[in-house]
Amino acid sequence: MTVYKAPIADLTLALRTAGLAEVAALPGCEEVSDDLVAAILEEAGKVAEGVLAPLHTVADRQGCHLEDGRVITPEGFPDAYRQFCEGGWNGVPFDPEHGGQGLPWLVATAVQEMWQSANMAFALAPLLTAGAVELLSHHGTAAQKAFWLPRLISGEWSGTMNLTEPQAGSDLAAVRTRAERAPDLGPGMYRIFGTKIFITHGDQDMTDNIVHMVLARLPDAPPGIKGISLFIVPHRLVDDAGTLDAVNDVRCVSLEHKLGIHGSPTCVMAFGDQGGAIGTLVGEENHGIEYMFTMMNNARLGVGVQGVGVAERACQAALAYATERVQGPNVVTRGPGSVSIVHHPDVRRMLLTMRALTQAARLITLATAAALDGAERHPDPVARAEAEARAALLTPLAKGWSTNMGVVVADLGVQVHGGMGYIEETGAAQLLRDVRITPIYEGTNGIQALDLIGRKTVRDGGQALARLLGDMRVTRDKAAPALATALERGMDDLEAARAWILEHADAVTTQAAATPFLALAGLVVGGWLLVEQAERAPQDAPGRAKQAQTVASFFVHQLLPATSGHLAAIKAGAADLLALDADGLASA
Repeated sequence: MTVYKAPIADLTLALRTAGLAEVAALPGCEEVSDDLVAAILEEAGKVAEGVLAPLHTVADRQGCHLEDGRVITPEGFPDAYRQFCEGGWNGVPFDPEHGGQGLPWLVATAVQEMWQSANMAFALAPLLTAGAVELLSHHGTAAQKAFWLPRLISGEWSGTMNLTEPQAGSDLAAVRTRAERAPDLGPGMYRIFGTKIFITHGDQDMTDNIVHMVLARLPDAPPGIKGISLFIVPHRLVDDAGTLDAVNDVRCVSLEHKLGIHGSPTCVMAFGDQGGAIGTLVGEENHGIEYMFTMMNNARLGVGVQGVGVAERACQAALAYATERVQGPNVVTRGPGSVSIVHHPDVRRMLLTMRALTQAARLITLATAAALDGAERHPDPVARAEAEARAALLTPLAKGWSTNMGVVVADLGVQVHGGMGYIEETGAAQLLRDVRITPIYEGTNGIQALDLIGRKTVRDGGQALARLLGDMRVTRDKAAPALATALERGMDDLEAARAWILEHADAVTTQAAATPFLALAGLVVGGWLLVEQAERAPQDAPGRAKQAQTVASFFVHQLLPATSGHLAAIKAGAADLLALDADGLASA
């Protein structure tokens, strides 16, 4: 496996493009200077390269296992986690009042990309803990924040998300895990009974305690989504001082055997087999889905970053192999002898496609993070509301499009390796196996597409998207003519799709159009940000400026034209999709 190298220069330019200067001007970000960000990226890169990346292959080969009822993670994970937490990396974006560093989400997202590149299976644990911190920060009581947040932010304890059940995947209205009020245990106490599946890091040996965020239904709750509540259920019970007590009635009963991310335990969790798992309510009863969406949206951006992180590592591995693998003559120079395959135009196409898609996906995730910072910190309520709408619009793209592109890039990485890509020892196959989960969990990409077209476009009359297109026009007007012309074609297709969807906004048509709309929007937003990046590339670094301009040119001229096909698919409607019944889809 190629040694991972943190892409500090690429991240620095991407941060500049995504609006680091604007974020640094927000209240609470006064100390976020270029020098500070450079130092953070440099130190994070050292941890990614030196602590996490060496365990990437080990984790894949060893996996996790159950021993005496507890999950044992791969060799080296507990020590790596200790180093990770001692460096303060678990608390980068969180409130200093509870032990965090108070840095903006924009910087934290760039740092997180390096964790995901270095070791996605490991990095899932802090990703979910971050989601739990966000959830409690927004919806917990003052007492809950004071008690749980310092321990989660420090990494002393970890957090998990417990939504899915055998009958309740994307349809959370089907949740059956039940909660019973337990006044005998004290005010605000509940007993939880049920089974949750696909629980990432539901058990592990890296922390002293695990704080489960669990969706459950009270006996007198309304049916459906409106009857679900959210509970804090720790693995170990704790007293008021935080001292660990007995093990709660919650356990991992089995581990899933998966295609990838073998170092991340995916658990079947049993709550209440011995009389009820003890938990406390978050917020009000029957508002659990509303609260859990805070954690889910945080995790969705994090999963998008996973797609980018794995794509970056696939780019590095493919380029290294293409540079070393000698095969065939140079058809460009027609010189004597054989050359490395990086000189062949078709291989160049694959490598440039990988690089362009990775950079576009990176910029989308960072732009989403910058919008989150504006939504949380901007002093002007109008600007804050616009930033919140921008973050909401970009989140399904960050999760959906970026993870789709992560799979495309990892697949191309295998192809560049040729036959060796199909051999596990090169590591190219592991990247593809690992990243394949990202379009599935934290809301399938079909769900992301429905969110983008429905809640984020139709519901507001396309206004948030119209404002985004307005920002694109600013970039177009200052861009080099060739880039501007190509970008404008994609923008026209996105505007045409927006108008058509608003005109044909019935449920069947929008569901049929959702996936091509996500693909079209991702291409246009990615192309726009790459053109903006080319404009912002440092002119005192000619090599970097040329790379940014070339990647942008390749994207808008050779990848962005696919928008016309996606627009045609959108306008084709649902007729072909529904022409055959289920029996008609079967082979004759």
